[in-house]
Amino acid sequence: MAVAAPLSAEDIASLEAAGLGHIGAKVRALLDRQAHDRHEIEWRDARIEKLTFEMAQLRRVKFGKKSEQLDAEQKALFDEAVDADLAALEAQLAELMAAKRKDTEPAPERPKRAALPPHLPRVERHHEPSDTTCPCGCQMTRIGEDVSEKLDYTPGSFTVERHVRGKWACAKCRTLTQAPVPAEIIDKGLPTSGLLAHVLVAKHSDHLPLYRQEVIFERAGLAIPRSTLAAWLGVCGVRLQPLVDAMKTDLLRLPVLHADETPVAMLAPGTGKTHRAYLWAYASGAFETMRAVVYDFTESRSGQHPRTFLGHGTGSAWKGSLVCDDYSGYKALFLDGGITEVGCMAHARRKFVELHLANKSTLAATAIELIGQLYGIEREVKDGPAEERLRERRTRAAPVAEALHKWLLEFRPKVPDGSATARAMDYSLHRWAALTRYLVDPALPIDNNFDEQQIRPWATGRKNWLFAGTLLAGQRAAVIMSLIQTAKLNGHDPYAYLRDVLTRLPTHRNSDLGELLPHRWKRYESP
Repeated sequence: MAVAAPLSAEDIASLEAAGLGHIGAKVRALLDRQAHDRHEIEWRDARIEKLTFEMAQLRRVKFGKKSEQLDAEQKALFDEAVDADLAALEAQLAELMAAKRKDTEPAPERPKRAALPPHLPRVERHHEPSDTTCPCGCQMTRIGEDVSEKLDYTPGSFTVERHVRGKWACAKCRTLTQAPVPAEIIDKGLPTSGLLAHVLVAKHSDHLPLYRQEVIFERAGLAIPRSTLAAWLGVCGVRLQPLVDAMKTDLLRLPVLHADETPVAMLAPGTGKTHRAYLWAYASGAFETMRAVVYDFTESRSGQHPRTFLGHGTGSAWKGSLVCDDYSGYKALFLDGGITEVGCMAHARRKFVELHLANKSTLAATAIELIGQLYGIEREVKDGPAEERLRERRTRAAPVAEALHKWLLEFRPKVPDGSATARAMDYSLHRWAALTRYLVDPALPIDNNFDEQQIRPWATGRKNWLFAGTLLAGQRAAVIMSLIQTAKLNGHDPYAYLRDVLTRLPTHRNSDLGELLPHRWKRYESP
């Protein structure tokens, strides 16, 4: 049977000219929908191909001979990262395949897992229909139940949640009613939200690698393989990504941001060696009411990374005041006038402190004394209203800053070029406008210390996990750490926050996702 060719633009125009414009509009809408669906299918197929390729590469790296070049501790940490990466990719691939699969095609069967040990204590949670009256008017009779078990954990002990779902049937019309299966962050998975939250916090807040957690769990009565823990970690990273994306959107609405970066060793697969990757921290301004930090893990220290994060060069580029150090990678952000550079007085002071500690320089002591006066004023006004802070800065701090600047200009020509003293003075002189910008804007801080404090958890973690196993592992850690650290900034217990969010997220509407962000979160109290 011949297939009619789609209507051209000329055909649609002819229909409109003949007074059949409503038909032309419907045809145009249909063609647009077909084009959109075709684009969606092409994008999904390309994404599936990319994820499949990445999974094959990870498996080849994990099981290849070159992985044997790692020592035992490196191998354990690397395997954790790869297992989590594979689980994360599989979760994304499953979502894409589910969207692609036709409704008539059955979902692939999952392998059955072993039953949980009988010696673990059980807590039963019953789920019954809210109404057991059949639509025909008869009272239903309970004819059985389905039972599923979830593994829960409180520090030191496991418990098993037995979810009992009664089956109710109408003897007259054979209608069967049953409460729905409670939604979980890992569909049909073993762990409760509490156990997942514990694993996330233990690894990313308490800095316990999974192979150590495996031993701790075994002491508590159940050995959970680290590959399983890693798979849970990978899926959680995928599920929590939309929250961090939403938090980033909120962050980029603020007029003042902090930015800082720190190196993180990342394992180069197949070599047994590490190379330097970077963790970037973008935090809300020190005087902003919103308290948040979003981390970005990248393969290098290229200035392209902060430009990409802030949308530089796009129509939605962030504009405002950026507090940062003198790293050249930030400089391109300040060229078009949309972003104002704000210097860090702590960096300037640090140059003179290092100089004074090295040779008891009297010049350094003078600079330290004057900068110390600026900090003394800031300590007095930091918790006051913006108007008072601005007034004190103009009347008290500005004269001190002017005296420091005058002193630097006077003594710099007397110091030999290339000396440590000259470098310390040049740092302040070259950045003087940025260093003193806070004096005329009460929303700006004197330094970047607030953001440097958000880097410290990573510095602590490096001593325990030594390196990031893969780029995906670093990016996943950035997602989870963004939520944990922001929860801490807002006075929340990160375990309580993540447990609640992982419980609510599977059924939460995307339009209400903002309610789950750490800076807006309120613990859900069940009725």
